[in-house]
Amino acid sequence: MKKVFNNFKAEYAKGSIVNKLTYINIIVFAVINIIALFGYMFQTDIYLFVRKLYLPANLTSLINQPWSLITYMFLHSGLLHLFFNLIWLHFGGKLFLQYLNSKQLLTTYVFGGISGGLFFILLYNYVPVFKPFAVNALAVGSSASVYAIMIAIATYTPNYTVQMPFLGLIRLKYIAIFMITMDLVSIPKENAGGHIAHIGGAIFGYFYINQIRKGRDISDNFSSFLQKLSNTFKPKSNLKTVHSRPKTDYEYNSDKSRVQKEVDKILEKIATSGYDSLSKEEKALLFKASKK
Repeated sequence: MKKVFNNFKAEYAKGSIVNKLTYINIIVFAVINIIALFGYMFQTDIYLFVRKLYLPANLTSLINQPWSLITYMFLHSGLLHLFFNLIWLHFGGKLFLQYLNSKQLLTTYVFGGISGGLFFILLYNYVPVFKPFAVNALAVGSSASVYAIMIAIATYTPNYTVQMPFLGLIRLKYIAIFMITMDLVSIPKENAGGHIAHIGGAIFGYFYINQIRKGRDISDNFSSFLQKLSNTFKPKSNLKTVHSRPKTDYEYNSDKSRVQKEVDKILEKIATSGYDSLSKEEKALLFKASKK
């Protein structure tokens, strides 16, 4: 079991950001379902725990579980939900990395998910047709994040063509337009919250690429934040950093002269008694001096 874990750890470490996000989504899905299984066997209502990870449209609930604005984008309501989102993540992510970097993709995924979540909350609290449902409405899934990636790469290289089954070569901009249109016309029919979140993610993807074109990229700041956050959870070393005062010219020249005198003595000893007559300390000093 340990070997399997180490192999997986190695694969995760060398994998692309697309692979890492895929692994995270799969692992979270598996863990949540295993917990649900134990909840079922021991007759415990595990849904109360899982619900705390879903994103609520209700503002009071959101205040009590602000982390859900992040956790919801790594959760899925079923295997098919997970499967289709990962297909789009793989498709869009691979294209994205042909032109942009891993930090930018992670930024798009996370902030696209946040943008989708906020758009979902905004519309459910302020658009009359959705307000009656805001109390119980929940958002779950990586769809908003995946949409952000798809729209971002379609914005960056709109005329890139991909081979689609039964349709032939299609430019990315037409795929993006089709995706947005389908979500807009589907809002009145079913899963309005999901389609709204998709559009929110798409909005971020579009504006993020436009900001990059203007020379403004938040991915560096976001990566620095994640690094600092990661460092806070790392065990602190007991080693202390000692900051020494730089030597003055006098001290430097004095030390250099002292070392040279010792080297001269060693060279005289070699001339009279041979190299084998030197002690370990003398050999080490001679070797060190020869590297300078």
